[in-house]
Amino acid sequence: MISATFPQPLSAAIRLSQGHLNLLTVCPRKFQYTFLDQLSSPNSIEQQERQTQGAQFHLLLQQWQLGLPIAPLTQADPQLNQWFTAFEAASPEILTLPGNDSDPIQQAEHERTLELQGYLLTMRYDLLLSGDRHAKILDWKTYPRPQNAHYLADNWQTRLYLYGLVETSPYEPEQVSMAYWFFQADQESSTPQSLSFSYDRTQHDRTHQDLTQLLQQLTEWLNHYAAGESLPPNRECDRCHFFPHCFSSDFDQPDQSRAEPSNPLTLPEILEIQEVPL
Repeated sequence: MISATFPQPLSAAIRLSQGHLNLLTVCPRKFQYTFLDQLSSPNSIEQQERQTQGAQFHLLLQQWQLGLPIAPLTQADPQLNQWFTAFEAASPEILTLPGNDSDPIQQAEHERTLELQGYLLTMRYDLLLSGDRHAKILDWKTYPRPQNAHYLADNWQTRLYLYGLVETSPYEPEQVSMAYWFFQADQESSTPQSLSFSYDRTQHDRTHQDLTQLLQQLTEWLNHYAAGESLPPNRECDRCHFFPHCFSSDFDQPDQSRAEPSNPLTLPEILEIQEVPL
């Protein structure tokens, strides 16, 4: 935990990704432990390997989009080669915009920033297709397509990415969409599967309202945190590795010896969505 000299959150902008928003929604206390107190435990070797391979696949597609050599990556890893072969086969469908928009601009690892409630909301699109009348956000996943599409529909990655694109571009909500592509094949087919989400003004207004409320609540929580109080827990904690720490007898006691980080307004980076099955 950092000291009670933590600045007011609106005195300078804190950068928040969709990963921060998701964790705030799941459990504010876990957000505190992970980003403010930096108490996160290491991932398992298997999780680290999946995340590393997922990051390599993102790099592979970025290099392909930029016209850079990809053979060193595909030749060194049969799994990456399999995923890329599946991408090439499906690319006419993947890289197509709705309507009659042709030859869209392709921007890999495209970043956008939006200010709201004194915070900087940051978005990084794996690939953004921009046409005259439509735009589509593409996101690559290296695990199988989840059975429950509602999870991704409600996830802050989907909601923030679509909201942020509309707020930072001339497109209307009905002109943007987002598609997740899942490259981990099942036993029946090697063809990548997708989940697509359209957008409209009603969704946009609801996301704006939910974001505003969540960020206002975060400001209140950070002000209390600056005074030595912990953020509230979710209380649905059976599988959380912070459970013993969170519910120990002294977890709410302020620690006067805690060290202040060099820049308390910069939260550590979080992966957009960990490359593990949902």
